Amino acid sequence: MTTKCNLILDSCCELPPEMLRRDGVFLLNYVYTLDGEVHVDDMFEKQTPHDFYEAMRNGAEPQTSQLPMPILSATFEKAMAADKPAVFLSFSSALTGTLDTARMVYDGLRADNPDGQPVYFYDTKLAATAEGLFVLEALTQWEKGLTAQEMLDWAEQAAPHVNEMFVVDDLTALKRGGRIPPALAVIGSKLDVKPLLDIDVTDGSLHSCGIARGKKKAIKQMVGLFTKLIPEQNRAGRLVLIGNADCPEDAKRLEDLLCKTARDLKIMHMNIGPVIGSHVGPGMLSMVFWGPDSRK
Repeated sequence: MTTKCNLILDSCCELPPEMLRRDGVFLLNYVYTLDGEVHVDDMFEKQTPHDFYEAMRNGAEPQTSQLPMPILSATFEKAMAADKPAVFLSFSSALTGTLDTARMVYDGLRADNPDGQPVYFYDTKLAATAEGLFVLEALTQWEKGLTAQEMLDWAEQAAPHVNEMFVVDDLTALKRGGRIPPALAVIGSKLDVKPLLDIDVTDGSLHSCGIARGKKKAIKQMVGLFTKLIPEQNRAGRLVLIGNADCPEDAKRLEDLLCKTARDLKIMHMNIGPVIGSHVGPGMLSMVFWGPDSRK
């Protein structure tokens, strides 16, 4: 395997960390604060998802922040000292200010070291399971030997074809973080309504794409989206990522229903990490797959 660029990824892609431990891949780990203590998002290597989400169920309100500048600086310095250019595939800028800060940090380093390897930035406008699907394929393309420019061109074409839908149990965390309008949170909690959400790939913001009375009906609507967007003759062998925030029973129910729609679906389960989890709370369930251009 001969790669022609390096990659900079972040922990909000939610992929298992062992999949990201590769020569030429630099991982940026976000941080969060829980009970006054700062934690590194190690993608649940030292803490179980259940322990994290159980703390939230018991009243903990974890807080997230941008990637610290020293972490960004150290990572970019390593990338600039490497033997190849690097491409940073970033968590959606609509949900964090990290990308702007990262560019500022890099520009300062570049001014001091103009001969270092260049770092190119790409805003995936995705998060969590959706970002994970995108990064998983990016790693495959990277291993094929794409140059930095070819990687950027691929990303521009591929990102809009990430199709997703997710549902949360309680909208309180999203309301607290300012991710949804307060009125939507009030309606959802009072009527036991489960708003179905996705990420608008044009700007990376959260978008309401449906509504269901209860989790079981929400899961059926998620399966309905898959069957609507993917013709039956194109479903066999298709990869679908299912993310869950400590609700494995819901994830299994979604898998079982999806598998009734097609032969040999490839299902990959993922844990929603503590950074995204801080904003969606326990019980989030997501479904992501490659499909038609979601801008249309």
